[in-house]
Amino acid sequence: MSLELQTQAAFALVWAAFLSMVIGLDRERGDQPAGLRTHMLVGLGACLFTMLSIHAFPGDDTSRVASNIVVGVGFLGAGTIIQRGGQPHHLTTAASIWATAAVGMAVGAGAWFLGLIAAVLVWIILAVIRRYSKGDTIGDDS
Repeated sequence: MSLELQTQAAFALVWAAFLSMVIGLDRERGDQPAGLRTHMLVGLGACLFTMLSIHAFPGDDTSRVASNIVVGVGFLGAGTIIQRGGQPHHLTTAASIWATAAVGMAVGAGAWFLGLIAAVLVWIILAVIRRYSKGDTIGDDS
């Protein structure tokens, strides 16, 4: 990769980390099992894997890396879900980890504006919509 491309990639990493931080702040404030640092690392890692799949291996099937990011982050999210009294908890945190990876992938693919809009929507869902959702639903970890 050229130095110019790596410089652009570094900006994308910072942008992905920042957008992921916005999502992670909500989880951190709610004292959820995956907070600020976890979300930032997931978004940054997904961004880096996406950029590497596009630029470091030209001519190869880049969709293989993308599909494995989705599966791998799904596994990470599953690790945050716990069972209490036979009911799942922290499903929202698991979903926010998965959505954060998608934000990182969007930025890594060069769709930084799409990543921004997605991060804002995730934040609205987590922080604003929470006020209108029932707090006593099964699996709710607001």
